[in-house]
Amino acid sequence: MQFLNPPDWPRPKGYSNGVSARGRMVFTAGVIGWDEREEIGSDRLADQVRQALANVVAVLRAGDAAPEHVVRMTWYVTDVEEYRASLKEIGAAYRAVMGAHYPAMAVVQVVRLVEPRAKVEIEATAVVPD
Repeated sequence: MQFLNPPDWPRPKGYSNGVSARGRMVFTAGVIGWDEREEIGSDRLADQVRQALANVVAVLRAGDAAPEHVVRMTWYVTDVEEYRASLKEIGAAYRAVMGAHYPAMAVVQVVRLVEPRAKVEIEATAVVPD
């Protein structure tokens, strides 16, 4: 895996501009911050992010992949201002679950998610080396 950041661009914080990788691909669906009983335990965005990331890791493990294999993530949030206000907590949650691995990422605000209490949905693509 090679992280792609043009040399004349500043290094982004918390993500990479691109990733190049070879291997077996593993994709997650859009994963939200509920538990194994499909219950959302908190209405705080940072708590939902932590649980959603833990759920992403669980799906990856089912495909014999791990957080360090993730090459791309798309996050859908219902409130970008709440996301910005929670960045410190979200960053701590991210590092606790994913480690210091920062793939290519996008964050998009959406009007709502299918699950009414969900504040974040995360899709991930992983590449397990050959």
